[in-house]
Amino acid sequence: MGQAAYSRIGTCVIVDWQSGLKIQGARRYRRNMVTTRLIALLGSAIILLATLTTDLSAQDREVPYWATLRFDEVRMRVGPSQEYPIEWVYKRKGLPVRVVRLREGWRLVQDHEGTQGWVASSQLNPKLGAMVIGDGLVDLRSGPSASSDLRWRAEPGVVAELLRCRESFCEIDVAGRSGWVPEARLWGVGDSEPAAEVETMPEQ
Repeated sequence: MGQAAYSRIGTCVIVDWQSGLKIQGARRYRRNMVTTRLIALLGSAIILLATLTTDLSAQDREVPYWATLRFDEVRMRVGPSQEYPIEWVYKRKGLPVRVVRLREGWRLVQDHEGTQGWVASSQLNPKLGAMVIGDGLVDLRSGPSASSDLRWRAEPGVVAELLRCRESFCEIDVAGRSGWVPEARLWGVGDSEPAAEVETMPEQ
């Protein structure tokens, strides 16, 4: 009988010991998960910072050059500081603009209507874009030629990603639908164009 009692007690000890391992393992697992998540967040922050730094440095080049609006809402001011009043609020992410002057962390930009104003450099993306301009629908074709097969049609005001230009045509991507468009029907292209006249910066 004593041996049977000893057996039951021993079994209980073993069960408790294994249960302790499970609890300890769960705690170690949670600690490892927290550590893993912190490392992942730190890595993401480093990548984001590196990307932002690269984007900003890409904007420190000779003017004029093309850029696009980085966010769904971008504020244009009358001077290169947040102390200046807001002149326009753009609500068109990816809209191409032309940078015509640099001033520390600010850029004097011009839109497709000729309006100029100052935008924080962090609000701009060096990624190129294009906007359909002119009258009537424009054909998006399979190649850089007016005789290439017709793929799509886009109306004026459509904003697209600019892929490449060749032979007076540019390939654009509109929400996954790509095609070649005459360069003359796009705002956001033409590196050889003369710099726009820069407005005099207003006094504070």
